[in-house]
Amino acid sequence: MNYEHTLDYLFNALPMFQRVGASAFKKDLSNTIALCNHLNNPQHKFKSIHVAGTNGKGSSSHAICSVLIEAGYKVGLYTSPHLKTFTERIKINGQEIPDADVIAFVAENKRFLDEIKPSFFEMTVGMAFWYFAKEKVDIAVIEVGMGGRLDSTNVIQPEVCLITNIGYDHMQFLGDTLEAIAGEKAGIIKENTPVVISQRQAATTPVFQAIAAEKNAPIYFAEDFIQIEKAATHNSGSYQIRISDKQFQLELDLKGNYQQKNLAGIIQTIQVLRDLGYEITQEHLKCGLNKVVKNTGLKGRWQQLGDNPMIICDTGHNQDGISQILNQINEYTFNKLWMVIGMVNDKDLDKVLAILPKEADYIFVEAKIPRALPAEELAILAKKYKLQGLVISDVNMGLEYAKKNAAQDDLIFIGGSTFVVAEINDL
Repeated sequence: MNYEHTLDYLFNALPMFQRVGASAFKKDLSNTIALCNHLNNPQHKFKSIHVAGTNGKGSSSHAICSVLIEAGYKVGLYTSPHLKTFTERIKINGQEIPDADVIAFVAENKRFLDEIKPSFFEMTVGMAFWYFAKEKVDIAVIEVGMGGRLDSTNVIQPEVCLITNIGYDHMQFLGDTLEAIAGEKAGIIKENTPVVISQRQAATTPVFQAIAAEKNAPIYFAEDFIQIEKAATHNSGSYQIRISDKQFQLELDLKGNYQQKNLAGIIQTIQVLRDLGYEITQEHLKCGLNKVVKNTGLKGRWQQLGDNPMIICDTGHNQDGISQILNQINEYTFNKLWMVIGMVNDKDLDKVLAILPKEADYIFVEAKIPRALPAEELAILAKKYKLQGLVISDVNMGLEYAKKNAAQDDLIFIGGSTFVVAEINDL
């Protein structure tokens, strides 16, 4: 098979949560374990860092990867979903897995894949582990897809685990309380393996403490060790960091204010790695956090797409993520706010719609995936919350309409779903 045929096999022959949702979700690790055994357990042939959480796990994974690259390590990075190309999911030092390796993995293992019929995600995880082992990475940052306990990535034995924050998302799979969701995320905590928690939350702290104690895992609540203060100016990545009696400033190239919630966890994870013998200096930390986008190719996190009018996109897609986005929008001075919004059909949409600003002009769009909520249905739901606007299903046509009708001092935001951001032409 050539590359196009191989991608067709990956996307069409097997269920893919990104596209179809619940029917692709597997409730056990049996397929992943079988595939890893077939591949001679590549996940045990490299060091790793495991990152879970509701929001912030993608940004944190990329940031840790960037710091390790600056420190001179050969670093694998596995994340999901991809925005533009499948190969974004699997990178070494910011370079995507070559098409030839994607073809080789499927060609070499197709008979076994046809036999056990793993999900798209299970197969992609196996491919990442195979590639990182083959290329002999020094360490790989592995982002959990969903949850933790039953996620396909949860077969690694990491150096350290990081759990970013806990919010309401994927509740049909993970539970409808923060405690239940935290219990699933905490499933990545391993025996005698340090775990870092980015944010203390009243509902979830006891859950993490109990599971860490059960596993004899040293636990670090990052906020207890590191204080973060953001510069007053909006659209700035400047932060003042205090660790015990030391203070320093750093400039993060990810401009979303919500990164402040991730930073303590990122820095504490780096500190744990230092304690384990990794040679990471303060300069490596500063340079790595200043060059996350350059080093890793991360997109869609408070990304500015234009001026006059200001155009911002962000992949935040649940109540907590959208709330953080709206707080930052409110820091800007603008005449009118345009919201180009699309969502998927398996989210708790009411919680998101209830907090969206009623004075904005809305353009309701939908991504070209089966999980997308039809734009017409989103518009009808939005009316219940007094959100008014147009239905323009195509993401880029909706954005173009906003650009043509917005004044220079307006602000256009585009998001509501990772998959809406993924379809922006000029990302």
